[in-house]
Amino acid sequence: MNSYSIQEINTILQGEIVGSTSCKITAPEQLETAIETEISFIGNKKYEKSWATSKACVAVVNEDIAIDPGKNRAFIKVKNADIAMSRVLELFAPAPPVFEVDIHPTAVIDKSASIGNGTRIGAGCYVGPNVQLGENVTIYPNVTILDECSVGKNTTIWSGSVIRERCHIGAYCILHPNCTIGADGFGFRPCPEKGLVKIPQIGNVIIGNGVEIGANSCVDRGKFSSTILGDGCKIDNLVQIGHNSKLGKCCIMAGNSGLAGSVTLGNGVVIGGSASIRDHVTIGDRAMVGAGSGVASDVEAGKTVLGYPAVEARDAMKQWAILKRLVKDSK
Repeated sequence: MNSYSIQEINTILQGEIVGSTSCKITAPEQLETAIETEISFIGNKKYEKSWATSKACVAVVNEDIAIDPGKNRAFIKVKNADIAMSRVLELFAPAPPVFEVDIHPTAVIDKSASIGNGTRIGAGCYVGPNVQLGENVTIYPNVTILDECSVGKNTTIWSGSVIRERCHIGAYCILHPNCTIGADGFGFRPCPEKGLVKIPQIGNVIIGNGVEIGANSCVDRGKFSSTILGDGCKIDNLVQIGHNSKLGKCCIMAGNSGLAGSVTLGNGVVIGGSASIRDHVTIGDRAMVGAGSGVASDVEAGKTVLGYPAVEARDAMKQWAILKRLVKDSK
């Protein structure tokens, strides 16, 4: 990795340097494990106490920092330390895996597929009939893209991912390893003669621009029409999005959360880890669902809900306080 002076890093961050250090910065690291030549960050005042025992020579901090950096150490004050640190991480990021040739000879690409300029396809990939890949798409080894799919420009698809037939991925997306787009939705109905009858899932998945989907996550195809993820959505690892669900722009779903079929999320909705949303529920713009919650009914725009079953946050807090008192009084 390259090394940088604090002044060179601040040229990018455009913050205020407090203190000084002669150390060349060789890497970013968390406070607890940083060594003398590394840069860290303090994104919350509760972590200020950790600076005294950290060995980092520099920290990116918020403007309201209440401590001094100390001898031969420095702070770079910025408006948002978390966002600024992301730029530092980009500066030190290693290069991605190398493609020795743009299209590996072991990739199987149907003759009817359209491949944009600058697109790279790794070993063992399959690109099916009438697939359209935009410019500068990067497909790492062992990816499957089935018939009549499209992938927008500058999208990256990591190894093991499967995009099933007739699904459409936007531009500037990232699909992490082993995510599955367009598997059958979970549709079965009881039948006296046959037990459980499978309901055909004949729709598809449409994913907007700038969407990121984590490893081992699944977005099921619609029973009819489409499962839709709007522009800018960010989906964590191990997330399930059921058939015919529709996500607005810039929604966030944390790990192990899940949407049943035909769930609608407005713009900017945040779903906490391990939260579960019942089928046909609508969650309004900018609403938040706490981790581990179970949502069984609609949530109004801007509301925060918690608990199982989920209720408005302040009501959940009251319930938990009452339960705590009951337990205490029973002892």
